Amino acid sequence: MNLNVMISQLASGMVVSIEIFFVTLIFSLPLGLLICFGRMAKNPVIKWITSAYISIMRGTPLMLQLMVVYFGPYFLFGIQISKTYSLIAVFIGFSINYAAYFAEIYRGGIESMAVGQYEAAKILGYNKVQTFVHIILPQVIKRILPSVTNEIITLVKDTSLAFVLAVSEMFTIAKQIASSQTTMMPFVVAAIFYYVFNLLVAVVMDKVEKKLNYYR
Repeated sequence: MNLNVMISQLASGMVVSIEIFFVTLIFSLPLGLLICFGRMAKNPVIKWITSAYISIMRGTPLMLQLMVVYFGPYFLFGIQISKTYSLIAVFIGFSINYAAYFAEIYRGGIESMAVGQYEAAKILGYNKVQTFVHIILPQVIKRILPSVTNEIITLVKDTSLAFVLAVSEMFTIAKQIASSQTTMMPFVVAAIFYYVFNLLVAVVMDKVEKKLNYYR
């Protein structure tokens, strides 16, 4: 197979991989913060539910979770699964999985803040929401950036797991080409893509971290 044709085919898979990456971040980052608040709630029921959720999401394989999200509607409720649901199931599975990890990262950052900052904000007349948004959150973001960066880099590589639901992301297409053409070149191209993508993520996150040096 001509190299240009191979790259062209892999490019369509790259678009899907990038789509999975960004959709997962868009939904999992805010969802993780919401779960974090539940995990830190004073209400024991809410705290138990979110703790159980985090435990299950982190304690079972992402591949298994994808299969449950995909086949669950049919086996539990008898809902017929459409072909277009595969990609949606990938979005859902990735988002709820990564939200659990981000929730614990958020919690660690929030709980690392000194109690005195909350007390000082109260004296200055800030309410709880204002204190969190204007004082606590910027510092938490600075502290958790390295951990968040690690999870984002892992996400780039985990997009290859979408193959389990027959979603034609880049790695799936690379395997198909390698199998039909008996060549390692598609894997080489895929490896370069993952490396460059992760390198860009690392560079961007490093710049963000430097801009937040004010919150040392």
